[in-house]
Amino acid sequence: MADSSARSRTANVNSRIVAQPGFVLHSYPYKETSLIIDLLSRDHGRIALVAKGAKRPHSKLRGVLQTFQPLSVNWTGKAEVRTLTAAEWVGGLLPLEKSALLCGFYLNELLVKLLARDDPHPELFDHYVATLNQLAHGESPPIVLRQFERALLKASGVAADLAHCTAGGGLVEADRIYVVDPERGTRPALAADVWPRINGQTLLDMEREDYSDSTTQTQSKFLMRFLLAHYLGGVQLNTRQILIDLMQL
Repeated sequence: MADSSARSRTANVNSRIVAQPGFVLHSYPYKETSLIIDLLSRDHGRIALVAKGAKRPHSKLRGVLQTFQPLSVNWTGKAEVRTLTAAEWVGGLLPLEKSALLCGFYLNELLVKLLARDDPHPELFDHYVATLNQLAHGESPPIVLRQFERALLKASGVAADLAHCTAGGGLVEADRIYVVDPERGTRPALAADVWPRINGQTLLDMEREDYSDSTTQTQSKFLMRFLLAHYLGGVQLNTRQILIDLMQL
């Protein structure tokens, strides 16, 4: 089974990919006229592409490789950094503006720092598209971001079931206080705990993706900030600090 999986992944890396839905997460200059693109693709995960000549004034790619724009992308190559051969704007999303734009950059930074390359997550890709759409239509950033953070941790394989205790596996009780151990999951809070203390109702709400209660919104913000800091291993999120300073998200 492992050998079969390895062959499948190798074949995927070596394949010529055509018309793959994707979004530019980040890009940076490469040599004099090219760019390295960090792309989130629907069926192949996060990948690195070199866009040759993309910085030239008359390049067809110059105006296409923008963040938050739905693209149809072609690439080829065997190396870790493959070669972009074509990219077309697909459309269908409103542009992000003002605070929504900053939230979008936060999503991209999370994906770049938490999502492994060449690890497909089609459902997370669809959630990303839905999240951009929600932000563009003015839906509540705190709620939209909490839902995406949770979806990303689940896709990364590190999100425990918040609604069940690790000790005994029983269901969390709404009127008790808990902490979430990043490595072991939910357990009742102890007097000596320095981790965020969370109402059982908040954990039940988060597992149902119900953030309508104001206490749930506040406690989930601090819980997710704590969990993300742990899984990032101390790596700072630049956009997160800006959001905290400007919007208390």
